[in-house]
Amino acid sequence: MHSTTSRRGRRTIAAITGSAVLALLATACTGSNDAGGNDDSASGKDVTITFWHGWSQDNEVKAINDNIAAFEKAHPNIHVKAVANIADDKVNQALRAGGDDAPDVVSSFTTNNVGMFCSTKSFADLKPFLDKSGIDTARTFPSAMLSYTQFQGNQCSLPLLGDAYGLYYNKKAFADAGITAPPKTFSEFAADAVKLTVNDGDSYKQLGFMPLYHGYESTTEHFLGQYGPTYFNADGKSAIATDPKVAQMLTWQKSMVDKLGGYAKLDKYRSTFGEEFSAKNPFHTGQVAMAIDGEWRTTSLAENKPDFDWATAPFPVPDDQADSWGRGYQTGTIIGIASGSKKQAAAWELVKYLTTDTDAVVNFANAIHNVPSTFDALNSPKLVSDPNFKTFLDIAKHPQSGTTPASVNGGGYIVSLQNLGYDYESGKQGDLAAGLAATAKEIDAAIAQAK
Repeated sequence: MHSTTSRRGRRTIAAITGSAVLALLATACTGSNDAGGNDDSASGKDVTITFWHGWSQDNEVKAINDNIAAFEKAHPNIHVKAVANIADDKVNQALRAGGDDAPDVVSSFTTNNVGMFCSTKSFADLKPFLDKSGIDTARTFPSAMLSYTQFQGNQCSLPLLGDAYGLYYNKKAFADAGITAPPKTFSEFAADAVKLTVNDGDSYKQLGFMPLYHGYESTTEHFLGQYGPTYFNADGKSAIATDPKVAQMLTWQKSMVDKLGGYAKLDKYRSTFGEEFSAKNPFHTGQVAMAIDGEWRTTSLAENKPDFDWATAPFPVPDDQADSWGRGYQTGTIIGIASGSKKQAAAWELVKYLTTDTDAVVNFANAIHNVPSTFDALNSPKLVSDPNFKTFLDIAKHPQSGTTPASVNGGGYIVSLQNLGYDYESGKQGDLAAGLAATAKEIDAAIAQAK
């Protein structure tokens, strides 16, 4: 199961959902939030803050440490104790326990958990800090990134680099099939996927595209990002059974499954794929000619050097939304301040620096090959890019790019929808309308239980 989490390069971090985590967070110390007047750093005295983050690879840890060193040079009275490779479950336990061992600043790869961080007030509301610093969030951060860092008006986190999803395509396979440009609409995409498919009995020599929801990044939420759906109504109830775009996406995906050989044949072929974050990824090996993936794949392909030329483009959009081509699904890393921290003034200075200082954001993005999370950084001449990476920068800037909204019980609603997708693509669920209605009820019941 894939979750709505940022892919920090080469690994997947599972979403934490359900009432158990919510219970942990609900008992967290809520502390105070006075936008900077509650600790010694506000008056220039020395203070040490603890920063927990999930980066673990050598280049990632070096990059964040370099930014911290630059921050400490600019703020000589604030010292940062950084702790790497921290997952959300440990964060939740520490925030619940509070005390001197709890972190002051926390980053998470799991945007699914923002609703829980905000609703339980385990993360401080950053609006007072933003207002005091004169930061206009709408002018600073792309709308999709801003969306996944807040919940019901509580801006309890900010974006710290992001991920965007687009289309990767094999240029040699395109040329062999007589395709001269990447598809922009789903009808063009389907036609190209069929042209690119080379059957081999009950398998394939080459598959145009793997549409199954277990096909790594071909998830319900990533596909729905091309539609601009409404996940929840104004009253907080699930909208998946009433928003026609959800049924349209599920129907479109099922049509791709049917056109490319059917569920059984595709699933058998999928079982031959190598590990997603390796040189055996099916796009790297030429087993699939097109793939939906994030910006990090550009680095992997450059390192692994497959024996064909490749390129990127925005993922196609529904034919009746052709003018929205260029959009894409976004997620990323979030960062916030623990409500129980007694050093929030110093914590805010670090959060503000890491998220809004243009050079800090650009340097971090260059080092770990993720999408910058501010407009100024996205447009910075210091940003290292090429035409393939620029695709994802443009997706991040696109006003119609979207994400999945925060929920009080994390990504539970995404899991429910994905499970329906599994049943529908395999033929286990033949009545889509009934399946959507039942899934919406399941989602509503789970959210009501979590409140």
